Amino acid sequence: MASYNKVILVGNLTRDPELRYTPAGTAVANLRLAVNRKFRDKAQQLKDETCFITAVVWSKQAETCNQYLHKGSSLLVEGRLQSRTWEDAQTGKSRSVIEVLAERVQFLGSPGRSSAPAAQEQSSAQEPASVADAASDTEWIEESEEKHDENQ
Repeated sequence: MASYNKVILVGNLTRDPELRYTPAGTAVANLRLAVNRKFRDKAQQLKDETCFITAVVWSKQAETCNQYLHKGSSLLVEGRLQSRTWEDAQTGKSRSVIEVLAERVQFLGSPGRSSAPAAQEQSSAQEPASVADAASDTEWIEESEEKHDENQ
């Protein structure tokens, strides 16, 4: 019998990535995603449904996610479902969870900015704000270069 285990999710982080390291020094991060679905019920009322899913990311990809992602970040996660079972140290009961073992994480949208098209249209329509953003970016780069020069 054939089987196939592939998951593709697009959602937003509900909290900052949780990075930790195994005893062997391998990075592992948990990404808590909220995946939304809009649908109409039998009475044709528009409903929202949110599914909360944990994606587990390993190695360099985990460190990169921890560095660039934050609560609210939009991302695409591609991977496979994985079931884990362990014994709860406090209660002694057996616990289990189904997670997505991420094989690929794609950041969506601009860092620190909304990825919504309406927000992009507003920022391009407001020229002074984008010029101010560019000036602050330039200042940040110049400050970073000065600090780098001081350290050498």
